Amino acid sequence: MLLKSTTRHIRVFAAEINQGGELVPSNQVLTLDIDPDNEFNWNEDTLQKVYRKFDELVEASSNVELTDYNLRRIGSDLEHYVRSLLQKGEISYNLSSSVNNYSMGLPQVSSGKAL
Repeated sequence: MLLKSTTRHIRVFAAEINQGGELVPSNQVLTLDIDPDNEFNWNEDTLQKVYRKFDELVEASSNVELTDYNLRRIGSDLEHYVRSLLQKGEISYNLSSSVNNYSMGLPQVSSGKAL
């Protein structure tokens, strides 16, 4: 059985990707899919921050059994981390995305008032 955690912007699978691009269940490898609907604008630095946070969370749980609950906890923690990146302005909504539901809050818009 494939263990997975699926949130709006983070998907974690207890699986490897084979040469055909299919997920093969694994108890040794976790695969991370960030923002599968391309809802945000990312740069390489912010993507690397998410990967580093993922590595930290996996390392912190390395001494516990791989369960559905533990995988969902990692996914939820990463989802909250993505929200923090949006709130800090390190990522922004991709307004050209086919999915514009603003699930992390409305985009910030400057008031345009002159001082």
